[in-house]
Amino acid sequence: MEPLAQLHHDVVFGKAGGRIIWQPRIGCWYYDKEFAGEPLPEPYRGLDLMDIYRSLGCSARLYRAYNPCLRAVDPDAVTRTTEQLNATDVKTTLTTPAGKQVRIDRKSPNNPHIIHVRWPVESEDDLKIQTWIAEHRTWAWDRACFEQAQREVGDLGAPTIFLPRSNVQDLYINLMGIERGIYAIYDWPGTVERYFRVLDECHDRLIDVVNAAPVDIINLGENIHSGTLSPDLFKRYHLPGCRRRCERLHQAGKFVSSHWDGDCGPLLPYAKDTGLDAIEAITPKPQGDVTFDQMKDGLGDDLYLLDGIPAVYFDKTFSVETLVESVHALIDRFAPKLVLGISDELSSTGDIERIRIVGEIVDAYNASR
Repeated sequence: MEPLAQLHHDVVFGKAGGRIIWQPRIGCWYYDKEFAGEPLPEPYRGLDLMDIYRSLGCSARLYRAYNPCLRAVDPDAVTRTTEQLNATDVKTTLTTPAGKQVRIDRKSPNNPHIIHVRWPVESEDDLKIQTWIAEHRTWAWDRACFEQAQREVGDLGAPTIFLPRSNVQDLYINLMGIERGIYAIYDWPGTVERYFRVLDECHDRLIDVVNAAPVDIINLGENIHSGTLSPDLFKRYHLPGCRRRCERLHQAGKFVSSHWDGDCGPLLPYAKDTGLDAIEAITPKPQGDVTFDQMKDGLGDDLYLLDGIPAVYFDKTFSVETLVESVHALIDRFAPKLVLGISDELSSTGDIERIRIVGEIVDAYNASR
């Protein structure tokens, strides 16, 4: 049997002879159960996540394995201190020559993700401090980390990393939250646009490192959602930045996708203008806001689809027949430019055995090529 890492690479670079690959993300299912102290069902009890992928006989999208190889490096003048405020809240103070920035995070009893009690940027002065950080940040590639990842997961998929979010998405998700981010764009346009320019330059330094790294499959980890990113903001800020990143990454022969999840119907008409090779995690109805045909119209014949199956079809709310029909419909429309997966991940209530059903369909399809 061909190693999945080679098949993954061949599929995205058009060398697989028409075959596709089944690459579901099951991390949410695994880590939610781990956080809740819920035992995994047999026969997966006692296995780690990568061993579960091996047991299922499918490929893994290996961001978690390879992303630690890419490290941000801040100047020695930047220091971080943490203070436990109470049982749930942690205060982090970032001290820089441009001033101090404070973030307060709260642990949730319901999932492993933190709640931002205080965002890193809540004032225009905070954003100026963040601009200084971006201006002075450099990047490094950890070769030893890469070699360790290869030893642990190299057979499950080709090396893959995602890059940090750009401009508006960085403002929303990393720094300010959506509401404050929108107000900042309109209330502090000069400061925001200077930050966006400096962040682009910072990411140019990042791309220099990525282009020299032994990873050919790159994702822009943007989490694009049309409910928060309007076509106007998309065209004004995100689209030029995406094109610029793709152009630089393509110079080194990288395959580039971007993560669009949630609703993206109003933005799909611009997909062909992004410079991307693929879009990851477009969420179809009944979970998202687009049909398979709208997805095909948006991507056309040149862009790959990564994922495509609504995650809800892996819950027992929907029949196995509905799942099977969707898999065939996606293959009919998108193969061979298809890395079939779940849009976005198998939920903690999903039936993991349905992963095998999809795998059997993909194996039969590939055998017919």
